[in-house]
Amino acid sequence: MKIRQLRVRTLVLALAALAILTPLYIALVAASHSARALLGEFPLLPGGQLLHNFASVLFQGLPGAPPVWLMLGNSLLMALGITVGKLTISILSAYAVVYFRFPLRMTAFWLIFLTLMLPVEVRFFPTYQVTAGLHMLNSYGGLIVPLIASATATFLFRQFFLTLPHTLVDAARIDGAGPVRFFLDTALPLSRTNIAALFVLEFVYGWNQYLWPLLTTNNQNYATIVMGIQGMITAAASFSLPQWNLVMATALLALTPPVLVVVLMQRWFIKGLTETEK
Repeated sequence: MKIRQLRVRTLVLALAALAILTPLYIALVAASHSARALLGEFPLLPGGQLLHNFASVLFQGLPGAPPVWLMLGNSLLMALGITVGKLTISILSAYAVVYFRFPLRMTAFWLIFLTLMLPVEVRFFPTYQVTAGLHMLNSYGGLIVPLIASATATFLFRQFFLTLPHTLVDAARIDGAGPVRFFLDTALPLSRTNIAALFVLEFVYGWNQYLWPLLTTNNQNYATIVMGIQGMITAAASFSLPQWNLVMATALLALTPPVLVVVLMQRWFIKGLTETEK
């Protein structure tokens, strides 16, 4: 019975992996051929122009679209800015809610928590008005600052701080540690697995942003890779010989940074989501 269950599980995992990898393989094959080779019957095996196509889109791009290296850099800066901003604000606000006593403390927390019930798209119009009023359109600040608040991360850090024993606070007070020292020497180091898990989630969230950059930028110097792919699809289709190979090469390049973040931080990511003993 156990052997049969193992076989079923293996089969399910294999089918899931096949469903995930098939589109990636198709993109890889398309990106490794010339545009003319994709006009007829779709090739089943990769070609020999993958590096050439990568170099072409990285440094030249398509007419009407900026080079991919610029869009990758903008996306990386935006994703890192959003991630670091979200983590910093969330952990500080959660620390203040748990360890400080001030009027309307819980009211402030629940107001933050209630924003989870509003989709991000609902908040885009007022956020756009504020951003435009502060003259932050077509700037990195406009791409990053309006998206750094995170009710989810604040809630998760608050729940984690509530699990810390009060004896740690008492021991820190006996040692003469103030709130800042307790945060830097005790609370922050104990939060490293949670920070790592949230770093992965927030980085992918920032990297995949499409609508917000589309609303706040009309300057190609601030174009991100996700919105750039849509522009490249339109540009590629306008050619007499559609350049789908270059679009697929761009898609693979856009996929690489978040995949690397997930792979490199996989151990910390899983530990931060499953660890119960602190």
